[in-house]
Amino acid sequence: MKILLLTKKFPFPVKDGESLAINNLSRALHDLGCTLDLLAMNTPKHAYVGTDPHRDLPQFQHIQLVEVDTGIRVLDAAKNLFTSDSYNISRFVSINYTRALENLLKKNTYDIIQLETLFLAPYISCIRKFSKAPVVMRAHNVEHEIWERIADNTPASLKRWYIRHLTKRLRQYEVSQLSNYDLMAPITSRDKTRFEGFGYTGKSVVTPIGMDLTDYQADPSSFKRPLSLSFIGSLDWMPNLEGLKWFLEHVWQQAIRQVPEISLHVAGRNTPEWLHQLATKHLQIPGEVPDAHAFINQHSVMIVPLLSGSGMRAKILEGMALGKVVITTSIGLEGIEATHRREVLVANTPDEFVQAIRYCKNLSAGKLFEIGQKARDLVEEKYSNERIAGKLQAAYSTHSMGAVRL
Repeated sequence: MKILLLTKKFPFPVKDGESLAINNLSRALHDLGCTLDLLAMNTPKHAYVGTDPHRDLPQFQHIQLVEVDTGIRVLDAAKNLFTSDSYNISRFVSINYTRALENLLKKNTYDIIQLETLFLAPYISCIRKFSKAPVVMRAHNVEHEIWERIADNTPASLKRWYIRHLTKRLRQYEVSQLSNYDLMAPITSRDKTRFEGFGYTGKSVVTPIGMDLTDYQADPSSFKRPLSLSFIGSLDWMPNLEGLKWFLEHVWQQAIRQVPEISLHVAGRNTPEWLHQLATKHLQIPGEVPDAHAFINQHSVMIVPLLSGSGMRAKILEGMALGKVVITTSIGLEGIEATHRREVLVANTPDEFVQAIRYCKNLSAGKLFEIGQKARDLVEEKYSNERIAGKLQAAYSTHSMGAVRL
């Protein structure tokens, strides 16, 4: 089976959930015998700085990067107010990317063309013109839902009005595209249900982020040291920054008063300067770290205080795979079949976060380690990369043999 993946970033290095999801699934499909090509946007925000993309992503037979400037421009954003287009989407429309896709489709025959996120949907018309391959939307999120939640958490202001405007346009576009897919591969069952509620009537196969536990070597030594918390995530992604600010403003000082010996260590790409200025002996800000797994392994507890977002949080799965105790919100846990006080701790309010931290402090090291081990066992049982890819490959085999419209 020959598969073409379209992506809005080059998924290497693997420093965010989207890149992890693309990398892990493509590796597993390759291991199952599929041949994969990649057509990736190379954007200023996620610029590829390597010299050999095939060495970095050996699962792909052919890799082509196309320079696309997706940067936000004030003038373009202002002009968009007077059109019916979604500015979130139009930033990813590129004539150069369209031409590269057209050339690939003229030279190759694909069994499946897989779009990684909604932002590749503008290219479906080109695909239909030059290929008979089924089009699969791998929906990493319900995209407009992220913005709805951000708007709900933004105080009444011009900014909130504009976010709601963006959200409305994005929702209209996301719903309008549902009839254009031959198959949907949502990350979670919840997202599948949401898309069906918006009117999707086609076939779908839930495709969670898969994990290969050989990539995750748990280090239990952190449970023998004083309680420390970690936070890691891209700090140029609004839900991460929003959740961290909320935690620091509403939880952290209360937590220090009740558990004076704890410390919080915050790592992430594009850490803002104001965050560095908050550093104290209790709050350490290493910024971007060279090895995310080593950073997570240094601390027994990981916090993921998400207030918005959609889909599935890869960093939570990574923390669980490394055997750490994860404290997160109900929104953060969406799509992950973990149970409160068994494999994770769930907290939705400042008081609940403080209670969860105190709970960790009062547990013995052995009990904390046991929660982390159960978390790792759950990842192995529910989120095996090979099992998830095999399920998707089976769906692709059916569709590539004519089970969809041509």
